[in-house]
Amino acid sequence: MWKDYSGNYIKNNRASSISIMAAALVAAMFFSMLCSIAYNFWAYDVERIMLEEGDWQGRIVCEALGSDDLSEDNLLSLVSQFANVEKAVVNEELSTKEGTVVDVYFKNAKTIYRDMPSIAAQLGLNKDSIRYNSLLLSRYFIHDPEDAAPPMLLALYVVILIIVAVSLILIIRGSFELSMNARIHQFGIFSSIGATPRQIRTCLLQEAAVLSIAPILFGSMFGILMSYGVIKAVNFFAADVSGRHEASFQFHPSIFAATVFISFLTVIFSAWIPARKLSRMTPLEAIRNTSGLLLKKTKHSRILFYFFGIKGELAGNALKAQKKALRISFASLLLSFLGFSIMLCFTTLADISTRYTYFERYQDAWDIMITLKNTEISDFSLTDELQDMSKIRDAMVYQKAEAMTFLPEGFQSDELSSLGGLEPIAGTPKADGQFKVSVPIVVLDDTSFLNFCSKIGITPSLDGAIVLNQIWDSINSNFRYKEYVPFVREDNQATTLYKNDKTVQIPVLSYTQTVPTLREEYENYALVHFIPLSIWNKTLGEVCKAESDSYIRILSNGTADLADLDGLEREILRLVSGQYEIESENRVQERLSNENLIRGMVMILGAFCVLLAIIGIANVFLNTLGFLRHRKQEFARYMSIGLTPQEMRKMFCIEAFVIAGKPLLITLPLTVLFVQYAVTASHLDPMVFWSDAPILPILIFAAAIALFVALAYYIGGKRLLQCDLNETLRNDALV
Repeated sequence: MWKDYSGNYIKNNRASSISIMAAALVAAMFFSMLCSIAYNFWAYDVERIMLEEGDWQGRIVCEALGSDDLSEDNLLSLVSQFANVEKAVVNEELSTKEGTVVDVYFKNAKTIYRDMPSIAAQLGLNKDSIRYNSLLLSRYFIHDPEDAAPPMLLALYVVILIIVAVSLILIIRGSFELSMNARIHQFGIFSSIGATPRQIRTCLLQEAAVLSIAPILFGSMFGILMSYGVIKAVNFFAADVSGRHEASFQFHPSIFAATVFISFLTVIFSAWIPARKLSRMTPLEAIRNTSGLLLKKTKHSRILFYFFGIKGELAGNALKAQKKALRISFASLLLSFLGFSIMLCFTTLADISTRYTYFERYQDAWDIMITLKNTEISDFSLTDELQDMSKIRDAMVYQKAEAMTFLPEGFQSDELSSLGGLEPIAGTPKADGQFKVSVPIVVLDDTSFLNFCSKIGITPSLDGAIVLNQIWDSINSNFRYKEYVPFVREDNQATTLYKNDKTVQIPVLSYTQTVPTLREEYENYALVHFIPLSIWNKTLGEVCKAESDSYIRILSNGTADLADLDGLEREILRLVSGQYEIESENRVQERLSNENLIRGMVMILGAFCVLLAIIGIANVFLNTLGFLRHRKQEFARYMSIGLTPQEMRKMFCIEAFVIAGKPLLITLPLTVLFVQYAVTASHLDPMVFWSDAPILPILIFAAAIALFVALAYYIGGKRLLQCDLNETLRNDALV
């Protein structure tokens, strides 16, 4: 009986069935897209880690193998004998005469933090000899049990999934509720002749399942296609990002299965909420239900009455009666417009900040940057060839290192002392009358160092260092517009540097507040030293260990447009890439890539905001069309007291204005407060932001929301006014 009834109802009420199917389709599509994108981002992160760090899981570092009992072959054999070890291989790149490095792979990596100490103990090694690829392991949700703050990636994803599920349940529930409320009278009759609440719930859930199976399957497939498009869009906008590998779309059947299962549960639970409510009504309540819009005596809508008179009062009363039905529309439209506005303002602020602090600040400091991977500056032999190229105005080769020095309190400059000294400025504690100060070292090729000497007006020499004598005055300036004061007195002719319990003293040729033309950001409270390669090779190289990479800064002779820099970059790559492993950056291309990344981020995040807006607008359409038969009685009563069709149209316009305008009016002050806070926190001039503020896109988005809400009410109102309201009034059975 129930099966035949459900089948006949579905056939005879296609509009209601279509709305339910559309809701299920949207839910499955959204879930599928979310899960597929999250899986692809996870897979891309794993690939990135493997490319940068390697795919090893555990690592054993043994000192020189001096006995036959622990030779390299025996070491591999002993490690491989452990039950959970899949394989063990010698890392030839990291192994040296001083030791052997063995990469270990496990069958079940979940026990790695328990197995690795056991392996080390069996080999007679201490815990300092073992390493973990913690970053890679964390992506598989394997965390060190001794870590007090393990990564919360999985928990965060589960929380997001729950939030989305709850949101979709509330949205889909509206479609089922509209359909089920229209049948209260019918089910009241069924209940009066013996149908139990359980049978009524089962009937309604069966209908929901039948209507949802196909949309869920198709929605899941559409979501996969949309996630494929998102990955392609990310690759397109990030194609020129230096050092990034292209993401390939990946899919796993378990993702599809999980999406279908979760979507089905979401739809069934969404149907169960109104079904349970309907089944708990008594037969008399259900039979007496008029299915009309229940207008209650509530507080007066003073604002609407003030602007629109009695029609505004009536519209406000109708909106209050529909408050629950319109709750999802209001939340979706508010979140979409608020998210869209804040997202555009945030990306605009980020673009301004990047432009001011990077591109415009360093636009005259470099045209092309070459990173020499794992190359000491002393091992680079093409400096003269680069400087002789006709298209290059200047080429500077440099490498960075780190040391420290102890600065007696009396060595501070008078300006720094007048501000209270190093301790309140930098938060550096004093011990035994001295301050421990970081000394970043920039090693320049000899030619560039001599040119730098001439630039600051001293006699060119390779016999000492040039000290950048400045410290950030954090008391009287902010990080956006920094002001500096001299760091130390300039009567000290040498600096003693410390590193790894070794010391070295180097002469100081000069103190300066001018820096070489480099794309470098120096520490705020450090005593930066620029030294020539000659000094580095003679003394400092034995004390301070430099970073593994060296750098080449190129300034071109041309107009520095994209075509010129691309051509020059190709020539440099032909010269350098044959002998060295390099990475190359082009200033103009870097800026274009940054703009593409921001544009891509806006498009992707904007698409989610648009999707939220579509959900809200769809709910408005469902509500206006679904309440059509209920509001006939309402407007028939209005007509009976003299309200004209034109005045009823005006009521609909007022309702549409409130539904679309309320989220917008709430969003605007919140967006302004966010902008005010963000601009203040970033120490930007407010006029700098407002000159680039995304006002036009926000207005277009707001106009689109208002237009579609108005369209929904136009269609609903037109269909309502085309009905014979007098006939409705004659047939109105008011109880």
